[in-house]
Amino acid sequence: MNWFNKLILIFKDRQLRNKILFVLAIFAVFRLAANIPIPGIAIEELKRFFSENQFFGLLNLFVGGALENLSIVMLGLGPYITSIIIIQLLTMIFPQLEKMYKEEGEEGRRKFNQYGRILTVPLAIVQSYAMLTLFQRQGAISGLTFIQLASSIVVITAGALFLMWLGELISEKGIGNGVSLMIFAGIVSRTPTEIRNLILTWEASRLPSYVFFFAVALFIIFGIVFITEARRNIPVSYAKRVRGHRMYGGVSTYLPININPAGVIPIIFALSILLFPGMIANFFATGGNPLISSLAKNIAQFFQNPWIYGSLFFILVFLFTYFYTAVTFDPKSISSNLQKMGGFVPGIRPGGSTAEFLHKILYRVLFIGAMFLGLVAILPSIVQGITGVIAFQFLIGGTAVLIVVSVVLDTWRQIRAQMEMREYETF
Repeated sequence: MNWFNKLILIFKDRQLRNKILFVLAIFAVFRLAANIPIPGIAIEELKRFFSENQFFGLLNLFVGGALENLSIVMLGLGPYITSIIIIQLLTMIFPQLEKMYKEEGEEGRRKFNQYGRILTVPLAIVQSYAMLTLFQRQGAISGLTFIQLASSIVVITAGALFLMWLGELISEKGIGNGVSLMIFAGIVSRTPTEIRNLILTWEASRLPSYVFFFAVALFIIFGIVFITEARRNIPVSYAKRVRGHRMYGGVSTYLPININPAGVIPIIFALSILLFPGMIANFFATGGNPLISSLAKNIAQFFQNPWIYGSLFFILVFLFTYFYTAVTFDPKSISSNLQKMGGFVPGIRPGGSTAEFLHKILYRVLFIGAMFLGLVAILPSIVQGITGVIAFQFLIGGTAVLIVVSVVLDTWRQIRAQMEMREYETF
């Protein structure tokens, strides 16, 4: 009943209701674009190709079937996410770029994001050309003339930029993180199809497998919620200060550090990096040179090995958790801000000692978060191997379920914060 009352309050608030309806309208536009194919494509041949290729089936899941339809937004937000990864990696090489991202405030982040948008264009061109050429070589689409290929690349690149713009519109005028919500929309859009497939392939003899499958799915969702909401509270005290005839400070509070401060970003980063070699190998596997073709096939088979794929996925997720946190979380800046406000951690000197203490606590806590993310990434594959149940990739797809649950929690947190802010203004 409490949830129902909160939903009523949300839709009674005109401004909050308009933001939610705006996000839903953007979702509708995204789904419409995902079903508009580029010209001259044999859809039936493409569906056969995706049903036989697990690698591209995974990519198709994250763009809500847009790749299977070879739609104008077939690349999804992949080029934009890849460009952000590259720019963030460059912050570790170029100090000026790191300074702009961490020290120049909102203006620096705006420039940083602009560089990401600019880099999205060449990446989208390269990815669209690689995809179309690969589909032609695999026989999924008929041969394209130079004019058809060039026009298709332009349309697909424009579609990737269009999705990037929609995501930024959600962040600016809606509620929640636009990029995460667009990925969320692509994943959950497959749910009706998954339900249909489950009904069509239902076998009463496999009921124990289905029960075990859904029990593990609920356990994974519970674990994701628990870790996402978990905090390590560091006590912070504020010294008493006298200004005029008033006394300020003298209170104690907590500095919360998330067990998983990186959210879903490490899994998205790791997936982008891990899928790249396989995509390139598939591209060259059908080439004219026998040596290159043989080498590419061996590389593709190497990455399709479930043990190798799972091990690399776990390691990359673990490393990216530390890397992304190192880029976004700055203990020195937090220590400096605490010192300026007269705050200190009891028993720790302000300044460098506090920064070192925060750094130590963060990386101890982060180990738990990184291990958890890695396990979530590979556990669903293990469960599917045991039960043989492939349906509901959204529900047990590891990456997919983590994104869905995390996005729902983050969006609900922002909605609740806005509700509390309005209640405070009314009070």
